[in-house]
Amino acid sequence: MTQTSNALDLDSGVFTWSDPKRIARSLKHSAESSHRRKGSPLQSAMSMLNFYLNRAGKHLPGERKRVLARAKDELQKQFSRE
Repeated sequence: MTQTSNALDLDSGVFTWSDPKRIARSLKHSAESSHRRKGSPLQSAMSMLNFYLNRAGKHLPGERKRVLARAKDELQKQFSRE
């Protein structure tokens, strides 16, 4: 699984964190700070999260999948507050 992105500069280990709000906050910050992204910040952040889930999903424990699913929900909430 790739740990880098040409579109976003991600915090190290962001997908291993246990706090969905922290994951979402980090992805949001990375997406909003990037000048290389092609879509909106929400699209870019959600795309990175989905990319990770799709590539690593088969090998992730159930609890990790649940945390990352909650991070998706939190990401939607954080962008809708703007």
